[in-house]
Amino acid sequence: MTAPTPAPGDWRQWAANAVAEIDAAGLRRRRRNVESTGPAQQVSVDGRAAINFCGNDYLGLAQHARLTAAFAQAAAAGAGSGASHLVTGHHPLHHALEQRLAAWTGRERALAFSSGYLANLGVVCALAGRGDAVLEDRLNHASLIDAGLLSGARFARYAHADAAALAAKLSATPARRSIVVTDGVFSMDGDLAPLPALAAASRNAGALLIVDDAHGYGVLGATGRGTLEHFGLDEAAVPLAIGTLGKAFGSYGAFVTGPAELVELVLQRARSYRYTTALPPAVAAATIAALDVLDAEPWRRARVLDLVARFRQRAATAGLVLAGSPTPIQPILLGTPDAALAASEALLARGFMVAAIRPPTVPAGTSRLRVTLSASHEDRDVDALVDALAEVLALPVRDAG
Repeated sequence: MTAPTPAPGDWRQWAANAVAEIDAAGLRRRRRNVESTGPAQQVSVDGRAAINFCGNDYLGLAQHARLTAAFAQAAAAGAGSGASHLVTGHHPLHHALEQRLAAWTGRERALAFSSGYLANLGVVCALAGRGDAVLEDRLNHASLIDAGLLSGARFARYAHADAAALAAKLSATPARRSIVVTDGVFSMDGDLAPLPALAAASRNAGALLIVDDAHGYGVLGATGRGTLEHFGLDEAAVPLAIGTLGKAFGSYGAFVTGPAELVELVLQRARSYRYTTALPPAVAAATIAALDVLDAEPWRRARVLDLVARFRQRAATAGLVLAGSPTPIQPILLGTPDAALAASEALLARGFMVAAIRPPTVPAGTSRLRVTLSASHEDRDVDALVDALAEVLALPVRDAG
């Protein structure tokens, strides 16, 4: 039943009623106090010991000694940058990070942002406006969807991972310029965008293709350069690539890389770059250290992908139904918000932290557990999680052999 409408001006009651409706639908979010207590993704969740299976620290770098040492050394000179990049906040460490990111991705130039959300808003809104068209995958991250809506361009979504649907929309648009935006790895499903086909459709229509590879960088490709390396696509095929630094890189922030002219235009126009305080220089120092570790310790990438294979094999043996994800993101669809919440709580009681993902993050009817794997997990952690999942979901556990 819908809550009664409060009297005009009674904003506190209006807010309380709105939250009550969210709660009744099983969609209220509640924060937990989570702190790391040791290696192998060991955490304390509101005082309860658990192993974290829902973070994005895919390579286990967030606590790496080289990152924390670089952070501490740089932080000794100051905790924050003090201003935006275009005032007094652009530190030599920011400049060094951008040069390293450009070289690491094999592109002409990079620009660092203070978060992935700000990067996506800034890039899309800098390059598209009235008279243009922005076409996006229906399951893109919320920041990309918001960017398309805020840009002022004609905004359309195409069917998930469907290059033919994209081509049809591109051929029908009357816009003067078209921009195509997609995730490289979709954050809730773990599947990959069909980038070669999307690149071909974009090229044929004269459209600019932008890929947000937040969950691909560091993990996919022969050297961890993400979905573009995985598919063998260069800057000509995908002119602009966006990445976040708080996942496989283990630090914080984001970046865009591509041709110098496009990156310079983003710098000049992106409101989310111009009007935001720059990252603390210590974060830039930690990210530079992360780039060193990524190349010096390739075993981390191999390790997390081995654990993905182990989890999927054990889950199949236990009768768990998984999506076709080849990445560290392994969703288990349960349908309703209540079912996902109940399973998440039951797993926490057994010592495993696995988030319940519900609408509007995912479409209605597809609430799920989102299991994520890290190079710092142990084999026994993965095996124990599968056993717990089978128990919680009331599935028979068969001999794994």
